Amino acid sequence: MAARALSLIAGLSVAGLVIGPVMAVLWRAETFSGFGPADWQALRFTLMQALVSAALSVLVAVPVARALARRRFRGRGVLVALMGAPFILPVIVAVLGLLAVFGQSGLLNRTLGPLGVPRMDIYGLHGVVLAHVFFNLPLATRLILQAWLAVPNEHFRLAAMLGLGRWAMWRAIEWPLLRRIVPGAFAVIFVICLSSFAVALTLGGGPRATTLELAIYQSVRFDFDLARAAALGLLQLVIALAAGLVALRVAAVPVAARGLDRAVPRWDGQAIGARIADMVWIALASLFLLTPLAMVALNGVAGITTLSASVWQSAGHSVLVALGSTALCLLWALPLSTRWGEWLGLSGIALSPLVLGIGLFLIVRPFINPFEVALYVTATVNAFVSLPFVLRILRPEAEIIRIDYARLRGALGLSGWAWLRWVLLPRLKRPLGFAAGLTAALSMGDLGVIALFADPDRATLPLKVYQLMGSYRMDQAAGAALLLLLLSLGLFWLFDRGGRVGSAS
Repeated sequence: MAARALSLIAGLSVAGLVIGPVMAVLWRAETFSGFGPADWQALRFTLMQALVSAALSVLVAVPVARALARRRFRGRGVLVALMGAPFILPVIVAVLGLLAVFGQSGLLNRTLGPLGVPRMDIYGLHGVVLAHVFFNLPLATRLILQAWLAVPNEHFRLAAMLGLGRWAMWRAIEWPLLRRIVPGAFAVIFVICLSSFAVALTLGGGPRATTLELAIYQSVRFDFDLARAAALGLLQLVIALAAGLVALRVAAVPVAARGLDRAVPRWDGQAIGARIADMVWIALASLFLLTPLAMVALNGVAGITTLSASVWQSAGHSVLVALGSTALCLLWALPLSTRWGEWLGLSGIALSPLVLGIGLFLIVRPFINPFEVALYVTATVNAFVSLPFVLRILRPEAEIIRIDYARLRGALGLSGWAWLRWVLLPRLKRPLGFAAGLTAALSMGDLGVIALFADPDRATLPLKVYQLMGSYRMDQAAGAALLLLLLSLGLFWLFDRGGRVGSAS
């Protein structure tokens, strides 16, 4: 009974967090008179950058994933592991690294400038697309690589025995694989780019490069036009829901391929031209992904010693927000680690964080100054946004534990608290640590709702980095970005490592 009561309480609180802010936004949007030319331009730019970003990410990921699937070399495991970096990498840190490479005074312009090559401007549509490809190329590569590795090596052996050439093998094995995987990967990345905020905020570069999320932020932060922000938020919500449904529709279920699970050599791509092409794709992808991070580290080492007290105070705020959002997310996730709970948690993907933030702003405004609760609202929104990922991690393990230990629980008459303490938590320790680390890292690097509410005394570290960039104090911004990167990776490592120590599984 206690477990059911906790599930009911958690479910009602999550549902209330969704319905309450949305209703507040709907109520406020009644006074909206209509969309203007700038709003429609923001919609067009949002759809355009999402389409181009998703298409480029997937198109480049196909040859990179193919090369990684059929080549073995020293450091391959580290490079493949790097493909998970976008999930824990703070957006503002990556943007600063891209500026260090592709910006006006970046590495690329300094190198090519003396050769007479025109200087590259990273701001605008191409800058937003470049950043989104940087974030989503690893994700697309991992999705396609996972499917490619699932093809039994016996299929390639049979193709070699039949004497199939390169194009015949493409038609028989590779094209059917890509036809199943690529549409789903494209749709998922399109949804991610659709609701991007921090990238457009830092690299948008003017009214013609404004996304819907950025227009919502500008309406609240600068114009205080809550009706327009609410209407834009609803438009963003409708598009996100439609894109999410399309993503679920086109994401085909992979066809099971059976083999003998033997480590047999690959016969395809052994020609010298194919080997060179594969290594070129791997080298270019590695250079594109690693150079901005290396520049952040190099520039930040000198700047970290010049950080002011306000930066360290913001770092403390970010750590507290990350810990608070992690605790709240786990309190929701443990009782909701069921099928219906995961469906409820999926609202964290469909609902824009800015829409949620605006709704909470409208709810608390009659009772308290929203700026005084900025950190609490940020922690709550971050926990809600991380909930779908945490439930996806915990639910499979939790259901297996419930099935395996159902008879033991009944025989011993374990109550809800005893079951939680002696069975569920010890067996869930490993995935629980990973989920906590992921939530903490995502919350630590978030630059979203806090940009709406924060004042100088309550800024988080990502917002502080953005403010330092805006005031052209790039040395301090680099130092703060390095600090943010270290704290994010450190929190992820501590939680993930803690879940592995002495875990029961």
